[in-house]
Amino acid sequence: MNLENYRISDEPYYRPVGAEIELFAAAYARRMPVMLKGPTGCGKTRFIEYMAFRLGKPLITVACHEDMTASDLVGRYLLDAEGTVWHDGPLTLAVRHGAICYLDEIVEARQDTTVVIHPLTDDRRVLPLEKKNELVHAHEDFQLVVSYNPGYQSVLKDLKESTKQRFSAIDFTYPEPAVEAEIVTRESGIDPATADLLVRIGARTRNLKGHGLDEGASTRMLIQAGRLMAEGIGLQQACEMTIVLPITDDPDLRAALSEIVAACC
Repeated sequence: MNLENYRISDEPYYRPVGAEIELFAAAYARRMPVMLKGPTGCGKTRFIEYMAFRLGKPLITVACHEDMTASDLVGRYLLDAEGTVWHDGPLTLAVRHGAICYLDEIVEARQDTTVVIHPLTDDRRVLPLEKKNELVHAHEDFQLVVSYNPGYQSVLKDLKESTKQRFSAIDFTYPEPAVEAEIVTRESGIDPATADLLVRIGARTRNLKGHGLDEGASTRMLIQAGRLMAEGIGLQQACEMTIVLPITDDPDLRAALSEIVAACC
């Protein structure tokens, strides 16, 4: 199996905000499973793309969702012209051939699905394929990485402690204003002064967390607003399209967010 299609050919832009690069590199050297913890849109996925490029390893990403089954991860038998044939799932591909497997927003997956990763997260480093009666020993380059948003914790949607405690963790949050403005400038193409303005708007929306909003505007949202502004769209309209309308359907909260934007104009 050739995993060249899963290699990242061009270096992704990533602005470190702490010791996360060194921490992840050390964890990879020991093939420790890693959990990237932080709010939506703060750079977790970009970070793992950057680290895969830096380490020269293929990256297989799985976007987790509530309907995902264990077979979606490990594989299944399918019919083709030659009869019934086993097809490895993305997790099995990574385990067999030595890729980094990234389970994005693992908390979205059902708990009975995520338990299939348990034998890969301890010294066994094996993946049982029960339907195929096969025990796959992980390639020496295989590593398991998951992302997890603690802000979505609830009784019905959270990871089991028996799952969480199998991972080392790196904490992510929104960068300091100067760093976030640097990122927005670099990723959107707007000038630093406009990026500073968007970052101030983002910070004020985050103050509404717990007051009607689950989360404020992410760095990703600010970048999207900046990209619209780089195309000539005004601040108010750009923020309305990328922040106010996507983040809530509540009329009062939308009005409050629009007032925040207007106050910064």
